[in-house]
Amino acid sequence: MITGIYPGSFDPVTLGHLDIIKRSSKLVDHLIIGVLNNSAKKPLFTAQERVEMLKLVAQDIPNVSVETFDGLTVEFAKSRNATVMFRGLRAVTDFEYEIQIAQTNHAVMPDIDTVFLTTSVQYSYLSSSIVKEVASYGGDITKFVPENILPLVLDKFKMIRSV
Repeated sequence: MITGIYPGSFDPVTLGHLDIIKRSSKLVDHLIIGVLNNSAKKPLFTAQERVEMLKLVAQDIPNVSVETFDGLTVEFAKSRNATVMFRGLRAVTDFEYEIQIAQTNHAVMPDIDTVFLTTSVQYSYLSSSIVKEVASYGGDITKFVPENILPLVLDKFKMIRSV
């Protein structure tokens, strides 16, 4: 059985993330979406909220599970017997950063390979940061996030604006 990891912060999950989830899930027997719980960052959503959002968007993909993790991604992958990590690439600038991470991960854990999937063209500009920026000003994010998590994202920003 081939297990893969798709790690990220997913703050919040976007249609671009969902595109990579669907495509990478077809390449492995089991795909674990690893939600990074990085205490050095201040995410908009808690790790548990991000897990719940990902479970909602991936509920119809039978070979996908969602977990949080701390620490090195390769250590998380090894602990789950994963042999491949998936990363999405939107632009050349993503590649420059991601290749360094992939090469470092390979040096640390040679048995785990990184597979890069180019993001579908319609999502090549999209990031969680863009979603948060547009939503923070009350803009329309319906083209950016999966429909079933749209209310969760909008509610979070309503809470923030009311404070």
